Amino acid sequence: MPIESIDNRRLYRQIADQIIRLIESGEYKPGERLPAERVLAERLTVSRPTVREALIALEVEGRVEIRGGSGVFVLNRPEIQLAAALPANTNNEVPTPGPFEVLFARDLIEPDIAALAAKNASPEHLTALSEALGNMVCCSAGDVKRIDYDREFHFALAEASGNSALLLAIQALWTPRVQPVYRCLEEHFHSEQVWQRAIIEHREILEAIKQGDAKAARAAMHRHMKNVRTRFSSNWRED
Repeated sequence: MPIESIDNRRLYRQIADQIIRLIESGEYKPGERLPAERVLAERLTVSRPTVREALIALEVEGRVEIRGGSGVFVLNRPEIQLAAALPANTNNEVPTPGPFEVLFARDLIEPDIAALAAKNASPEHLTALSEALGNMVCCSAGDVKRIDYDREFHFALAEASGNSALLLAIQALWTPRVQPVYRCLEEHFHSEQVWQRAIIEHREILEAIKQGDAKAARAAMHRHMKNVRTRFSSNWRED
């Protein structure tokens, strides 16, 4: 059964469903290794991050197992139905975004939020940001509360921008952060070193805001978002 080309406008869910069909047709049998992420991306004519999201969705569903340094292997789970890791969309619904889409959107918005916060933050805003960062510092990489404190920092930043619409936008963009595909993808790269690096990046953002330096705040946030995308993209060694 040949692999069909996927339209670039389609979501990773369609790629995941096509891989499921290949597995169910016997193209890839339980215990076998799927082609490398790079190879799948070339065959499907999509980006590697999109393929990665599809594979993560399949891992969440128990269809495959991702073994760091070895590859992605098909599991023997014939009873699993075609249920998506995220809710399926209908013609009247906006498709649920994948992790890389979310990070791209945040990088478009949050640097300007940081710049506005540098101009508009009140002493109360600075206190809230400092408290959120302090909580992050007290957390280890394995502490589940770290996600809450990270969210508090970014929400406090949006509040400090002085624009309530931007706060609503950030709240919406953080919703996928706690969903299975995003969390599973993060688990493949997260470590204490990564968490400490993230804390440093948040501290750089806060320092720029305290100085009232909009340019530096924008640059610090953009650097942070770029680093997050790089960590999501580069720490999965499977080929």
